[in-house]
Amino acid sequence: MSPTTTEIGLRETVLAAAAELAGSASAHRAITLERPPRADFGDYSTNAALLLAPAAGAQPREVAERLGDALAARLGEQLVRFEVAGPGFLNLFLSDAWHRGALAGVLAAGEGFGRDGTPERERERIIVEFVSANPTGPMHVGHARNAAYGDALARVLAFHGQQVEREFYVNDAGSQVLKLGESIRALARGEEVPEDGYHGDYVTPLVTEVERAIAGGLGAAERDDTEEVEDLGESDMMPAAKIDAGELGAAAVRVMVGRMQASLGAFRVQSFDHWAYESALHEPREDLRDADGRAVSPVDHALALLQERGHTYRSDGALWLRTTDYGDDKDRVLVRSSGEHTYFASDIAYHQDKRERGFDRQIDVWGADHHGYVARMKAAYEALGGDPEHVEMLIMQLVHLVRRGERAQMSKRAGEFVTLEDLLREIGVDAARWFLLSRSHDTTIDLDLDLAREQSSENPVYYVQYAHARIASMLAKAGGEHVERALQGVGESTEGLHPAERTLIKKLIAFPGEVGEAAARRAPHRIAAYALELAQQFTAFYRDCRVLGAESPALEAQRLALCVASRHTIARSLDLLGVDAPAEM
Repeated sequence: MSPTTTEIGLRETVLAAAAELAGSASAHRAITLERPPRADFGDYSTNAALLLAPAAGAQPREVAERLGDALAARLGEQLVRFEVAGPGFLNLFLSDAWHRGALAGVLAAGEGFGRDGTPERERERIIVEFVSANPTGPMHVGHARNAAYGDALARVLAFHGQQVEREFYVNDAGSQVLKLGESIRALARGEEVPEDGYHGDYVTPLVTEVERAIAGGLGAAERDDTEEVEDLGESDMMPAAKIDAGELGAAAVRVMVGRMQASLGAFRVQSFDHWAYESALHEPREDLRDADGRAVSPVDHALALLQERGHTYRSDGALWLRTTDYGDDKDRVLVRSSGEHTYFASDIAYHQDKRERGFDRQIDVWGADHHGYVARMKAAYEALGGDPEHVEMLIMQLVHLVRRGERAQMSKRAGEFVTLEDLLREIGVDAARWFLLSRSHDTTIDLDLDLAREQSSENPVYYVQYAHARIASMLAKAGGEHVERALQGVGESTEGLHPAERTLIKKLIAFPGEVGEAAARRAPHRIAAYALELAQQFTAFYRDCRVLGAESPALEAQRLALCVASRHTIARSLDLLGVDAPAEM
C-alpha cells in the first residue's frame, strides 16, 4: 500500500508539498484535507493555498496552481487532474488506480487496519477512572452512560496505541456507608428506616446478603478459599439486628460492589485493572513513611507533601490549601477544625497515588455534579508538582429516558430510579450502549426507548448491525474460496469504479483518521457517527452496484473485496463501542 493511498498519507503529501512551496521544514498545521460535498468538486479539497499565500506574497489562486503542480509531480498518474476553486481552494481528482490501491491497503492491514496510529513519541501510560458509583445502591442509567463512555474511550485509546489501564474508585468512606448500615439494621429490627437513610426496594434483600457477607468474612480463616459464602447455613450467620451499623455498612459495600461487577459484566464493560477504595487512602501503608519513619496513610502523605511545598495554612482551626495560587476561585479546606478530612483531601491523595504509580496521564470520568471540582483538582495537582494538563476531568451530562413521550425520574435515596438491569431488559446491551455513546459526553441525552427497541432503518444501531449482517450473508452465499480468490490481486484490477464504489472506498480509508480524532478529542461518539455513515454508504453501494453476478468476474471480485473491507471496518467500529456485530439478524 502506497503511503499516498490513505487519507492520512495523502494529507501528509499535501503538507510536504506545501512546506516545499513555503521554503520551510514544515507546513501550516491548520491545513486541511477534506472530502467535498459534491463529487464534481473532486475527491479531496485542501485550503493550503489560502494559508500559504500571505507568506508566499502571492494571490491564493496562484499559490494553489503551484501547489497543484507540485502534487502532480509527487503523485504522478494517481492524480488525474486538479482544479482551483473559489478564492483558492485546490480540488484533487484521483484515479481509479489510487482508489484500488487504497482498498488493497485496507485489506492488507486486516484486523490491524486503523490500529496503533499514535506516534511512538506521543505514547503514554494512561489510567482511565470511570463509573465509580457510590456503593450504596444499584447502578442506574446515569452510571450506565459513564460506564459505556469510559469503556469505549479506553478501547479507542488502546486501539490507537496508548497503554491504557482502567480503574473503578469505590467511595466507601464517610457518612453515606454508615447511613446504609443504619438502614439495614433498622430493617432487620423491624423498625422504620431513618429519614436520611436509604429507602429503596433494593435495601430489604441486603439484610440477608449482608449477614452472609459478614459470616463469610468472620469464618474465612477456617474455610477453604474456594467455599462460596452462599453455602453458609443460617446457623453460621449473626442476625443483622445485633451487628454494629458501621460493620453492616462495610459488608453492604462488599455486596454492592459484587453486584456492580456483575452489572458491568452484563453491560459488556471490559474488566477493570484496579478497584481502588477510598477507605484505603486513610489507612497507613508500609511503603509510605513520615520523617520519623512511621507508616502513614496516602492522605497524610499527600498533605505532608503539600505542607513541605508551602501550599497549606491554618485558619479557624482548619487546614487549608492555597488553590487560588493556581487559578481556583477560593482556597479549599483539607482538614476541618474537627480534625476530619474533607473529600477533597481524599481526592488529592488518590490522584497523587496514581501519579506515584507511574501514570503519565490521568483521565477521570465524572458525573455532571462534579463540574465545580475541575479547577480545584487541577490546582491541587499542580501544587503537588504535577502538570495539570496531565489530569483530565471529563464531566458527563445527564441521561433522560423517554418512554411514550414521558421522562422517567431517578432518585437513588428514595429508590425511584431506572437501574442498569432495567435498561438492559428493556432495550438490550447493544441498543443501550449505542444510544448512550452516540452523543458527545458533554451533552444531555434523551434516550428514546421506543426507538431503541425498533427493528427498522430508523433505529441507527439496528441499521448498522443489519448492514454488517447483510454483508456476512452475501459473503457466505459467495463461498469462502470464491471470496479468497477475489481478494487476490485487487489492487491490480483494471475495472472502472462506479461513483458509489469510490465514495465507499474513501469512507473506508477515513477510518484511521476517525480513530485518531476520537482518541485525541476523547470522543467515542465520533466512531458511532462514522459507523452509521459507513453503513449508509455501503447500503448505497449495494443498491447501485451488483456484486454477485456482476458484469464480469473481475468486477465481481473487486466488489466482493470492497464488501470484505466494509464488513471488517463496520465490525471494528462496533467493537470499539462495545456493540455486537451479528452475522445474521
